[in-house]
This record gives sequence, C-alpha cells and structure tokens, in this order.
Amino acid sequence: MKYRLDQMVQRPFNFAIVDEVDSILIDEARTPLIISGPTEDKSDLYLKIDRLVRRLEDQHYEKDEKNKTIALTEAGAEHIEQILRDQGLLKGDNLYDYENTAIVHHVDQALRARKMFEADTDYIVKDGKVVIIDEFTGRMMPGRRWSGGLHQAVEAKEGVEIQSENQTLASITFQNYFRMYPKLSGMTGTAATEAAEFAEIYGLDVIEIPTNQPVRRADDHDEFYRTADEKNHAIVEDIRDCQKRGQPVLVGTVSIEKSEQLAALLKKGKIKHNVLNARYHEQEASIVAQAGRLGAVTIATNMAGRGTDIQLGGNLEMRIHDETAALDDESKRAELVNRITAEIERKKPRFWRPAAFM
Repeated sequence: MKYRLDQMVQRPFNFAIVDEVDSILIDEARTPLIISGPTEDKSDLYLKIDRLVRRLEDQHYEKDEKNKTIALTEAGAEHIEQILRDQGLLKGDNLYDYENTAIVHHVDQALRARKMFEADTDYIVKDGKVVIIDEFTGRMMPGRRWSGGLHQAVEAKEGVEIQSENQTLASITFQNYFRMYPKLSGMTGTAATEAAEFAEIYGLDVIEIPTNQPVRRADDHDEFYRTADEKNHAIVEDIRDCQKRGQPVLVGTVSIEKSEQLAALLKKGKIKHNVLNARYHEQEASIVAQAGRLGAVTIATNMAGRGTDIQLGGNLEMRIHDETAALDDESKRAELVNRITAEIERKKPRFWRPAAFM
C-alpha cells in the first residue's frame, strides 16, 4: 500500500511459527485480514432500514443456516419495495434499479443481522458494544468488526451506538498471507486429522509427538435420545453421579446459550458448578485451573484456557495466588499456603480414572 520503499515498515518474510495451526491455516483459511479506513456516517439509515426489516415475516425470505446466507423471496422483495416507497426511501419504481443499489445492500445486511446472527452465539453485547465471538474458540474478539456494514446493522438491531462504517483499503486471506513465508511451521493437538490438507495446500508434513504416558481414556459409544429434555435430564443425572463420587467433570457446549441453559438445569438440580464462556472471559484461567478439584463441575464453550493446566486435585499455584492475594501478614500467609498444599495433596487421586472428564 506504500508508494515509496522508504515508507515500508515490514521486513521480508522469512519463517513463521503458528500456534493452533489447524485453526488458523485450515478452519480460518479464507478469513480475510482487512486494512480499512473511515467512510461517511450512515447511522440514521441503518436504524431506519432495521425498523423496516423487523416487519418482514417468514415467507418473505429464505435462509441457509449452514452457509450463513439469506435472501428475499419474490413476495419479500415486493413487500419491502412497497414499505420503502411509503417511507420515501425508494428512488424510481423498482427496488433493483441502479440508483437503489445502496438501499438493497442495507436491506440485505439488516436482514442478515435480524434473522441470521444471534446474540450469545455469534456475538455478545458488552459495555454498550457488539463484540464478535470466534466460532472456533468461543472467545470474544474485541476490536474485530464485520465488514460491509453488517456490524453496523447488528448495532442497529441491538440498539447500541452505531460506529462509523469503514471501507476496505486492502485485504488478504490467512491462507495467502502465510503462504508468502518461505518457511512455515506450527503446532496443535489436532493436526493429524488435517494431514492431507496440510500436505496438499501448504506442502507441510504432520509429525505426531507421543504422549508422556500411554493414553488410557475410555471413549464410549454415543448415546441417542428421543427429545432434548430426555438428553438434558440424562446429562444432569450423569453429572450428579460423578460429583457424588468426587469425579471432576468438564462439559463441552457449542455456544454460550447452550452453556447457560445447562447451567440453569444444574442450578435447578442444586449441583454446584462453574461456567466458562465469553461472558466470563476474565476468570477463564482461574476457572480452568480449578476444574480438576474433587467433585468440580465446569461447563465450557470451545475455549483453550489460556495455557493453564487442569490438574487433578486442583492447581496449587493458582489457589495460592487467588486465596493469599489479600493477606499482608506473612505468618498467616505461610499458614494458609501450608493448609492449601496439604489439602491438595490429600485430595489428589492416587490413580487415574479412565473417564475422569466428559
């Protein structure tokens, strides 16, 4: 993007090491990295179009959940065309005339925001801002915004302040960016299943490093239930049984909404638990560190835990840090450290249960 060599600041590409390499190079390969600049403020138009799109009914659009696409049906186009004409927002007689291109784009984005993107699944509203949730990790991505006016459409939907729209000045996908490096490598715990794609797309070999101890986890067959209520009841009872035996439980969920539904069921069943999702981002490391304590129940979206180990019996270092932070008296602090150390040692299992985690 620079016009003179002395303006360039990035040195030549040499060697890249990518953490969670399958997530970046395979799952998010087509995700664009965008450099953007400001454009004119259209906040009022986003709010007007959002109010109009609310009036559309199911027969007015068709959506593809898998590809996250949505389009007006013929009846929907006629309906929104009439509404826009009544509001004085339509130029000429036809919605799809050239001079209405910008309006059609706003309608499409408002429709996606209203009917395709859901709070607590695709994004959360925090401190008056719409924050995107990474679909692969379940983590918040502050500072990241959807392009093409979609983020502004979601802000209009949620009634928060609409930030100025940006225009794309330059973009490149993750895949094309990393292929610019002559030497490329990475690490992850789940590369073996993507070995063929790494070889074909990037010319990379996958090497498995064996575990320090033989894997003794018991992978049981899937169980099927007729209804969601029956499934949820079975999950809650299984968790209750594990907790009675002192067995730590880690429950994986696909979205914030699902994790909070399960948390509500556990609360109703008086089962003590912790919830780990993008809403409790700040406590993530602390919750993960203590997920291995006797009888601990942790509900999590797909989050990695900030490099914190789950240790059976509890994480000594994190407990000492959390429970002694407010103590100034050294003798009391030393006494508490000894007590915590003895408690963890006493509760640490003497042998590994094959099904210690769900």
